[in-house]
Amino acid sequence: MGHRVVHGLTTSVPVRIDAELMATIRQASALAPLHNPPNAAGIEAAMASFPDVPQVAVFDTAWHAGMPAAAAAYALPRSLCEAQRIRRYGFHGTSYAYLSSRLAQRLDRPLQELSAVLCHLGAGSSVACMRRGRGVDTSMGLTPLEGLVMATRAGDLDPAIVAHLLRQGAGMEQVDELLNKKSGLAGLAGTADMREIVDRAGEGDEDCRLALDVYVHRLRKYLGAYVLQLDGKLDAIVFSAGIGENSAVVRELACKNLSWLGIEIDQEKNLAAVYGVEADISTPASTVRVWVIPTDEEVSIAQQTLDVLQS
Repeated sequence: MGHRVVHGLTTSVPVRIDAELMATIRQASALAPLHNPPNAAGIEAAMASFPDVPQVAVFDTAWHAGMPAAAAAYALPRSLCEAQRIRRYGFHGTSYAYLSSRLAQRLDRPLQELSAVLCHLGAGSSVACMRRGRGVDTSMGLTPLEGLVMATRAGDLDPAIVAHLLRQGAGMEQVDELLNKKSGLAGLAGTADMREIVDRAGEGDEDCRLALDVYVHRLRKYLGAYVLQLDGKLDAIVFSAGIGENSAVVRELACKNLSWLGIEIDQEKNLAAVYGVEADISTPASTVRVWVIPTDEEVSIAQQTLDVLQS
Protein backbone atom coordinates (compact mmCIF):
# COMPACT_ATOMS: atom_id res chain seq x y z
CA MET A 1 0.00 0.00 0.00
CA GLY A 2 1.44 3.35 -1.03
CA HIS A 3 1.11 6.53 1.01
CA ARG A 4 1.76 10.11 -0.01
CA VAL A 5 3.83 11.88 2.64
CA VAL A 6 4.46 15.58 2.09
CA HIS A 7 7.69 16.10 4.05
CA GLY A 8 10.41 13.47 4.30
CA LEU A 9 13.34 15.72 5.27
CA THR A 10 16.28 14.40 3.21
CA THR A 11 14.74 11.01 2.34
CA SER A 12 15.36 10.88 -1.39
CA VAL A 13 13.50 7.75 -2.49
CA PRO A 14 10.23 5.97 -1.70
CA VAL A 15 10.80 3.40 1.05
CA ARG A 16 9.03 0.70 3.01
CA ILE A 17 7.67 2.05 6.26
CA ASP A 18 9.15 0.97 9.58
CA ALA A 19 9.36 2.48 13.06
CA GLU A 20 12.42 4.57 12.18
CA LEU A 21 10.71 6.07 9.15
CA MET A 22 7.57 6.86 11.15
CA ALA A 23 9.78 8.79 13.57
CA THR A 24 11.17 10.79 10.64
CA ILE A 25 7.67 11.55 9.38
CA ARG A 26 6.62 12.77 12.83
CA GLN A 27 9.81 14.81 13.18
CA ALA A 28 9.08 16.54 9.88
CA SER A 29 5.56 17.47 11.07
CA ALA A 30 6.92 20.73 12.46
CA LEU A 31 7.82 21.71 8.89
CA ALA A 32 4.55 20.55 7.32
CA PRO A 33 1.97 20.91 10.11
CA LEU A 34 -0.99 20.91 7.73
CA HIS A 35 0.08 17.72 5.97
CA ASN A 36 2.38 15.34 7.82
CA PRO A 37 0.19 14.69 10.90
CA PRO A 38 -2.76 13.44 8.81
CA ASN A 39 -0.29 11.55 6.58
CA ALA A 40 1.03 9.77 9.68
CA ALA A 41 -2.49 9.08 10.95
CA GLY A 42 -3.44 7.49 7.63
CA ILE A 43 -0.37 5.25 7.68
CA GLU A 44 -1.06 4.13 11.25
CA ALA A 45 -4.69 3.33 10.38
CA ALA A 46 -3.60 1.32 7.33
CA MET A 47 -0.99 -0.60 9.33
CA ALA A 48 -3.58 -1.43 11.97
CA SER A 49 -6.19 -2.53 9.43
CA PHE A 50 -3.81 -4.39 7.10
CA PRO A 51 -0.95 -5.63 9.31
CA ASP A 52 0.32 -8.14 6.74
CA VAL A 53 0.36 -5.71 3.80
CA PRO A 54 3.65 -3.89 3.04
CA GLN A 55 3.35 -0.12 3.48
CA VAL A 56 5.43 2.27 1.37
CA ALA A 57 5.94 6.01 1.84
CA VAL A 58 6.29 8.18 -1.27
CA PHE A 59 7.62 11.62 -0.32
CA ASP A 60 6.71 14.89 -2.03
CA THR A 61 10.22 16.12 -1.23
CA ALA A 62 12.04 13.17 -2.86
CA TRP A 63 11.89 14.41 -6.47
CA HIS A 64 13.80 17.53 -5.42
CA ALA A 65 16.46 15.75 -3.35
CA GLY A 66 19.09 16.19 -6.06
CA MET A 67 18.84 19.99 -6.15
CA PRO A 68 22.30 21.58 -6.28
CA ALA A 69 23.51 23.19 -3.06
CA ALA A 70 23.17 26.68 -4.54
CA ALA A 71 19.42 26.09 -4.97
CA ALA A 72 18.88 24.20 -1.71
CA ALA A 73 20.78 26.41 0.75
CA TYR A 74 19.54 29.44 2.66
CA ALA A 75 22.05 32.23 3.40
CA LEU A 76 21.98 31.52 7.14
CA PRO A 77 24.80 30.31 9.42
CA ARG A 78 25.72 26.82 8.27
CA SER A 79 25.96 25.53 11.84
CA LEU A 80 22.34 26.56 12.45
CA CYS A 81 21.12 25.02 9.20
CA GLU A 82 22.91 21.74 9.88
CA ALA A 83 21.66 21.52 13.47
CA GLN A 84 18.04 22.36 12.58
CA ARG A 85 18.01 20.70 9.12
CA ILE A 86 17.12 24.03 7.57
CA ARG A 87 17.32 23.93 3.78
CA ARG A 88 15.04 24.16 0.78
CA TYR A 89 13.31 20.80 0.31
CA GLY A 90 10.62 21.48 -2.31
CA PHE A 91 7.21 19.83 -2.57
CA HIS A 92 4.67 18.46 -5.09
CA GLY A 93 7.38 16.01 -6.13
CA THR A 94 4.91 13.19 -6.68
CA SER A 95 3.06 15.38 -9.16
CA TYR A 96 6.29 16.44 -10.86
CA ALA A 97 7.37 12.82 -11.22
CA TYR A 98 4.14 12.09 -13.08
CA LEU A 99 4.21 15.25 -15.19
CA SER A 100 7.81 14.82 -16.29
CA SER A 101 7.23 11.19 -17.24
CA ARG A 102 4.02 12.04 -19.10
CA LEU A 103 5.69 14.93 -20.92
CA ALA A 104 8.44 12.62 -22.14
CA GLN A 105 5.79 10.22 -23.44
CA ARG A 106 3.88 12.94 -25.25
CA LEU A 107 7.01 14.43 -26.83
CA ASP A 108 8.31 10.93 -27.62
CA ARG A 109 11.71 11.78 -26.20
CA PRO A 110 13.84 10.28 -23.41
CA LEU A 111 13.18 12.02 -20.10
CA GLN A 112 16.89 12.53 -19.49
CA GLU A 113 17.05 14.73 -22.59
CA LEU A 114 14.25 17.08 -21.54
CA SER A 115 14.43 20.47 -19.83
CA ALA A 116 11.16 22.07 -18.76
CA VAL A 117 9.39 24.35 -16.33
CA LEU A 118 6.60 22.46 -14.56
CA CYS A 119 3.78 24.46 -12.96
CA HIS A 120 1.62 22.74 -10.32
CA LEU A 121 -1.01 25.42 -9.74
CA GLY A 122 -3.71 24.42 -7.28
CA ALA A 123 -4.75 25.43 -3.77
CA GLY A 124 -1.08 24.88 -3.03
CA SER A 125 1.03 26.07 -5.93
CA SER A 126 4.64 25.64 -6.93
CA VAL A 127 6.91 25.74 -9.96
CA ALA A 128 9.80 23.36 -10.64
CA CYS A 129 12.78 23.69 -12.93
CA MET A 130 13.81 20.43 -14.60
CA ARG A 131 17.12 20.07 -16.41
CA ARG A 132 17.66 16.86 -18.37
CA GLY A 133 14.98 15.03 -16.43
CA ARG A 134 16.10 16.09 -12.94
CA GLY A 135 14.69 18.71 -10.60
CA VAL A 136 17.25 21.49 -10.10
CA ASP A 137 15.16 24.22 -8.47
CA THR A 138 11.67 24.84 -7.17
CA SER A 139 9.63 27.64 -5.62
CA MET A 140 8.72 25.99 -2.31
CA GLY A 141 11.42 25.75 0.34
CA LEU A 142 11.79 24.51 3.91
CA THR A 143 8.00 24.35 4.06
CA PRO A 144 5.14 24.54 1.55
CA LEU A 145 4.66 28.22 2.47
CA GLU A 146 7.46 29.66 0.33
CA GLY A 147 7.09 30.70 -3.29
CA LEU A 148 3.97 31.46 -5.32
CA VAL A 149 0.80 33.14 -4.14
CA MET A 150 -1.57 30.32 -3.17
CA ALA A 151 -5.20 29.91 -2.16
CA THR A 152 -4.63 30.87 1.48
CA ARG A 153 -0.81 30.94 1.75
CA ALA A 154 1.21 34.12 1.30
CA GLY A 155 4.19 32.65 -0.52
CA ASP A 156 7.33 34.79 -0.72
CA LEU A 157 7.49 37.76 1.63
CA ASP A 158 10.02 39.84 3.55
CA PRO A 159 10.87 37.76 6.68
CA ALA A 160 10.98 40.97 8.70
CA ILE A 161 7.18 41.11 8.40
CA VAL A 162 7.02 38.22 10.88
CA ALA A 163 9.28 40.02 13.37
CA HIS A 164 7.23 43.20 12.90
CA LEU A 165 3.96 41.40 13.66
CA LEU A 166 5.46 39.75 16.73
CA ARG A 167 6.71 43.11 18.03
CA GLN A 168 3.20 44.49 17.50
CA GLY A 169 1.85 41.86 19.89
CA ALA A 170 0.78 39.00 17.63
CA GLY A 171 1.50 35.50 18.88
CA MET A 172 3.52 32.99 16.88
CA GLU A 173 0.50 30.73 16.37
CA GLN A 174 -1.51 33.72 15.18
CA VAL A 175 1.17 34.67 12.65
CA ASP A 176 1.45 31.07 11.47
CA GLU A 177 -2.30 30.90 10.91
CA LEU A 178 -2.24 34.27 9.14
CA LEU A 179 0.44 33.23 6.66
CA ASN A 180 -0.91 29.72 6.01
CA LYS A 181 -4.68 30.09 6.23
CA LYS A 182 -5.68 33.74 5.83
CA SER A 183 -3.38 35.12 3.15
CA GLY A 184 -2.78 34.43 -0.54
CA LEU A 185 -5.76 34.84 -2.87
CA ALA A 186 -8.17 34.75 0.07
CA GLY A 187 -6.32 37.57 1.80
CA LEU A 188 -6.19 39.75 -1.30
CA ALA A 189 -9.62 39.07 -2.79
CA GLY A 190 -11.73 37.64 0.02
CA THR A 191 -12.06 34.35 -1.86
CA ALA A 192 -9.60 31.58 -2.71
CA ASP A 193 -11.54 30.46 -5.80
CA MET A 194 -9.63 31.51 -8.92
CA ARG A 195 -12.74 31.10 -11.07
CA GLU A 196 -14.59 33.65 -8.97
CA ILE A 197 -11.56 35.95 -8.91
CA VAL A 198 -11.26 35.92 -12.71
CA ASP A 199 -14.99 36.56 -13.16
CA ARG A 200 -15.11 39.40 -10.62
CA ALA A 201 -11.91 40.95 -11.96
CA GLY A 202 -13.56 41.08 -15.38
CA GLU A 203 -16.53 42.87 -13.80
CA GLY A 204 -14.29 45.57 -12.35
CA ASP A 205 -13.69 44.29 -8.81
CA GLU A 206 -10.41 46.00 -7.84
CA ASP A 207 -9.48 43.51 -5.09
CA CYS A 208 -9.90 40.57 -7.45
CA ARG A 209 -7.99 42.38 -10.20
CA LEU A 210 -5.12 42.93 -7.77
CA ALA A 211 -5.21 39.30 -6.62
CA LEU A 212 -5.04 38.05 -10.21
CA ASP A 213 -2.26 40.49 -11.08
CA VAL A 214 -0.16 39.57 -8.03
CA TYR A 215 -0.68 35.85 -8.69
CA VAL A 216 0.44 36.10 -12.32
CA HIS A 217 3.28 38.52 -11.53
CA ARG A 218 4.76 36.06 -9.02
CA LEU A 219 4.32 33.14 -11.41
CA ARG A 220 6.05 34.98 -14.26
CA LYS A 221 8.97 35.89 -11.99
CA TYR A 222 9.64 32.21 -11.40
CA LEU A 223 9.11 31.31 -15.06
CA GLY A 224 11.68 33.89 -16.09
CA ALA A 225 14.15 32.82 -13.42
CA TYR A 226 13.97 29.18 -14.46
CA VAL A 227 14.43 29.95 -18.14
CA LEU A 228 17.73 31.57 -17.10
CA GLN A 229 18.60 28.55 -14.92
CA LEU A 230 18.23 26.42 -18.04
CA ASP A 231 20.45 28.78 -20.07
CA GLY A 232 17.47 29.35 -22.35
CA LYS A 233 17.45 25.68 -23.40
CA LEU A 234 13.79 25.11 -22.65
CA ASP A 235 11.82 22.31 -24.32
CA ALA A 236 8.44 22.78 -22.66
CA ILE A 237 6.27 24.47 -20.07
CA VAL A 238 3.65 22.32 -18.36
CA PHE A 239 0.56 23.60 -16.53
CA SER A 240 -1.21 21.27 -14.11
CA ALA A 241 -3.43 20.99 -10.99
CA GLY A 242 -6.72 22.81 -10.42
CA ILE A 243 -5.78 26.27 -11.69
CA GLY A 244 -3.15 25.13 -14.16
CA GLU A 245 -5.51 22.61 -15.76
CA ASN A 246 -8.63 24.77 -15.82
CA SER A 247 -7.79 28.47 -15.98
CA ALA A 248 -7.16 29.47 -19.58
CA VAL A 249 -6.90 33.06 -18.34
CA VAL A 250 -4.01 32.32 -15.98
CA ARG A 251 -2.19 30.33 -18.66
CA GLU A 252 -2.67 33.12 -21.21
CA LEU A 253 -1.42 35.80 -18.82
CA ALA A 254 1.53 33.69 -17.73
CA CYS A 255 2.69 33.24 -21.33
CA LYS A 256 1.78 36.70 -22.59
CA ASN A 257 4.36 38.48 -24.80
CA LEU A 258 6.91 35.67 -24.56
CA SER A 259 7.29 35.01 -28.28
CA TRP A 260 10.84 36.38 -28.04
CA LEU A 261 11.57 33.31 -25.89
CA GLY A 262 9.92 31.02 -28.41
CA ILE A 263 6.77 30.69 -26.27
CA GLU A 264 3.43 31.21 -28.02
CA ILE A 265 0.05 29.73 -27.15
CA ASP A 266 -2.88 29.17 -29.48
CA GLN A 267 -5.93 30.94 -28.06
CA GLU A 268 -8.48 28.39 -29.29
CA LYS A 269 -6.45 25.43 -28.04
CA ASN A 270 -5.93 27.18 -24.72
CA LEU A 271 -9.64 27.85 -24.22
CA ALA A 272 -10.48 24.22 -25.07
CA ALA A 273 -7.96 22.73 -22.63
CA VAL A 274 -10.08 22.54 -19.47
CA TYR A 275 -11.81 19.92 -17.32
CA GLY A 276 -9.26 17.15 -17.64
CA VAL A 277 -8.21 17.73 -21.25
CA GLU A 278 -4.57 16.96 -21.98
CA ALA A 279 -3.31 19.16 -24.79
CA ASP A 280 -0.42 20.94 -26.43
CA ILE A 281 -1.69 24.54 -26.52
CA SER A 282 1.29 25.94 -28.43
CA THR A 283 1.16 27.55 -31.84
CA PRO A 284 3.03 25.79 -34.68
CA ALA A 285 5.62 28.60 -34.54
CA SER A 286 6.32 28.10 -30.83
CA THR A 287 9.73 26.51 -30.35
CA VAL A 288 8.83 25.81 -26.71
CA ARG A 289 5.91 23.41 -26.37
CA VAL A 290 3.29 24.51 -23.85
CA TRP A 291 1.31 21.61 -22.43
CA VAL A 292 -1.68 21.22 -20.16
CA ILE A 293 -1.32 17.85 -18.44
CA PRO A 294 -3.79 16.82 -15.71
CA THR A 295 -1.68 15.45 -12.89
CA ASP A 296 -2.27 11.97 -11.49
CA GLU A 297 -0.42 11.62 -8.21
CA GLU A 298 -2.22 8.35 -7.44
CA VAL A 299 -0.71 6.70 -10.53
CA SER A 300 2.71 8.05 -9.58
CA ILE A 301 2.41 6.73 -6.02
CA ALA A 302 1.22 3.34 -7.26
CA GLN A 303 4.11 3.03 -9.73
CA GLN A 304 6.73 4.09 -7.18
CA THR A 305 5.24 1.70 -4.60
CA LEU A 306 5.40 -1.15 -7.10
CA ASP A 307 9.02 -0.29 -7.89
CA VAL A 308 9.93 -0.50 -4.18
CA LEU A 309 8.18 -3.83 -3.69
CA GLN A 310 9.79 -5.34 -6.80
CA SER A 311 13.30 -4.17 -5.98
